[in-house]
Amino acid sequence: MSNKVTVLGSLNVDTTLRVARMPQPGETLSTENKSSAAGGKGANQAVAAARAGAETRFIGKVGNDDAGRFMVESLKDDGIDTSAIITDATIGTGSAFILLDEAGQNSILVYGGSNQQIKPAEVTAVEDEIAKADFLITQFETPQDATLAAFTVAKKHNVTTILNPAPAAKIDPEILKVTDLVVPNESESAILTGIEVTDEASMDANAAKFRELGVKNLIITIGSKGAYYATADGSGFVPAFKVNAVDTTAAGDTFIGALSSQLKPDLSNIATALVFAQRASSLTVQGLGAMPSIPTLAQIEAASK
Repeated sequence: MSNKVTVLGSLNVDTTLRVARMPQPGETLSTENKSSAAGGKGANQAVAAARAGAETRFIGKVGNDDAGRFMVESLKDDGIDTSAIITDATIGTGSAFILLDEAGQNSILVYGGSNQQIKPAEVTAVEDEIAKADFLITQFETPQDATLAAFTVAKKHNVTTILNPAPAAKIDPEILKVTDLVVPNESESAILTGIEVTDEASMDANAAKFRELGVKNLIITIGSKGAYYATADGSGFVPAFKVNAVDTTAAGDTFIGALSSQLKPDLSNIATALVFAQRASSLTVQGLGAMPSIPTLAQIEAASK
């Protein structure tokens, strides 16, 4: 049985500009290449879940424009149920501009657009869809009041909630009380807990702080090093696979989507699901562009042999 995953999240058209190095303030540089692709944290996570074998649904908002129609078609191409995507009549589809340098590092500017217009009432209107899921995932590229509404509905139906607090922001404490698993990177975790992530002891301290805030389970992704996890059954660290990274844009999103395709709702197989997620993420960073580089189940399994 494949996992049923519902994602509440952002839909952005990504424009990537390749540069030799990042510009200094006041400096003008030529770009070596320009490309556009479907993106947004929500869309990337949904595509990663779908390609890794999960039955995936999406809750979100686009503008009444070509970019919005492109985003919906992009999700449909991966077999994602888009029936809960609403078209906003007045605000355009979200977009992101990514500067990517020769070392594979990126800087990103995001225009929220219609992503920022999702209302709690629109989320609770699809309660039946949320109730069918094993997991409900969201990020911070859509409003927090919509997240709270969605997670509250999810908990009513015993759906496991996964929060990716990215980009890092001041968080409504009520959201953490209805979050089963929080998945920040090390800087996002430090912002939320006030405890810098430097070693295993500081990761344990982060986990203890999240438990105080109401979240029992934590995964901290630490770039090319790996991922730390802490649940009621214990904690540990799963190292990342060593690869030559070309573009790290969708690494974290792939990790979360792939994880949700394999994880049991009670999180009992978290260590093996993390290895799978790390493998998927290691494949993503070897390709250019966010969504185009997200691997399929067959590719992940082939790489695992």
